[in-house]
Amino acid sequence: MTIKQDIPRLPLSEGEDACCSPAEVLRTGETPEELDAVQERLARMCKALAHPARVKIVRLLLTVETCVCGDIVDSLPLAQSTVSQHLKVLKDAGLVLGTIDGPRTCYGLDREALAEFKALAGALL
Repeated sequence: MTIKQDIPRLPLSEGEDACCSPAEVLRTGETPEELDAVQERLARMCKALAHPARVKIVRLLLTVETCVCGDIVDSLPLAQSTVSQHLKVLKDAGLVLGTIDGPRTCYGLDREALAEFKALAGALL
């Protein structure tokens, strides 16, 4: 199951693995509406990563392709319900994808979104 985004992603540059360079990010805001959408997306990603537990979850998911919520719970000193809430925030920001596999949900990083975050954050500096 792919998470729908209400804010469009920046297009991938031809021949690049990452989303785009900081210079390309700045050029994408051709209209005020597009620039606002890019800024809103960056703000949502930053807000999602503003909690230490969510940073730990992202770092954990960087080491694996997919992970079941129970595996994440076993790696953190948090209750299952707390981990689920953190995963929901990361999913809502578009940083984590969830795939339903029977009674379990397997989570993985949206590496394209993470590359986009890196480019957007780099454009600020």
